[in-house]
This record gives sequence, C-alpha cells and structure tokens, in this order.
Amino acid sequence: MDHGLIDILAAKGPHPSLGTHSNTYARVIGSWIGELSRYQDGKGVASASVEANFGWVLDGRAVQDVWITPARADRQSSDAGLNWYGSTLRVFDPATGAWNTVWTDPMSQLRIELVGRCRGDDIVQIGTRGGRPIRWTFSEIKLGSFAWHGEILSFDGVTWALEVEIKFRRVQA
Repeated sequence: MDHGLIDILAAKGPHPSLGTHSNTYARVIGSWIGELSRYQDGKGVASASVEANFGWVLDGRAVQDVWITPARADRQSSDAGLNWYGSTLRVFDPATGAWNTVWTDPMSQLRIELVGRCRGDDIVQIGTRGGRPIRWTFSEIKLGSFAWHGEILSFDGVTWALEVEIKFRRVQA
C-alpha cells in the first residue's frame, strides 16, 4: 500500500543550503550496475553482480542509496556471504564540513557509521566495523562509471587491505 512515502522522501535535487558541498555525492546520483569482487588475504574469493541507486532525499538535505548484491535480476543465484540489500543515509554536517553516513543492511543486521569527505576527486568514507577501522572510497568518478573500494586496516595498524572492489557503470533512464 502506497502512503506517499516515496514522494515525501525523494527530492528533485540538493537543498541550496548545501552549497558546493552537494558536489560530493551529486556525481553518483542515479542508478548503477556493476561487478563486485571480494577479497580475503589479498586473493579473490567471490564475485557477484551489484546494483546501487542514489538519490536526494529529505528536502534535498541528504543523499540516500540502496545497494543490492546480487543485483535483483540475479538474486536467484545468491552466493553465501554476498547477499546484501541495504541502504545508506548521508547527511551533511556544516560544523565539521563532512557527511555523516550510516549504512544499514537488515538482512545481515549490519550497521556501520562513517564520515565522508572529498579527497581530491575521490570520496573517502572512514568508519569502523567490529572495532577495526574501515575505509570506503568512491574513485575514478566519471559521468558513466566509477569504482568503489572497501578496505579494512590490517592488524599492523598501517596497511589497508582490500576487501571489496566494485566497478560500476551508469544505467540510462
């Protein structure tokens, strides 16, 4: 039953109060499909299709997305450990100049808080999972493609280990 939630939640664009900070995630607004590679100890251990959909929400003051792995078209062939269906909400904090980010996946009961900022042309989000630092990076952002890397800080406290890499391409409306 539709109670108009989507119409109330969705926004046509960023709120003017965000100014140039809206450019951080504006580049990835839209629908994307891609291929995910998961790594363990530096070796590829699994792959799957993935889809992600980003949009402005809450009067344009936030960016929300939904990440689905495997992509909906491939969900019948789900591989254990690669069954994600979650959402991220990103809200800009003018006091810190950063985006407070919360990823929630009700299937795995995973909830991760991160702080996102531009670093050069990339978007870097830093947080923790299970008490260990993680880094999620959007890079190589172009009109029709981008890469996403999920890394965890190794136990040496210096080296970042790649856990997930995704190559996305934009889905044309």
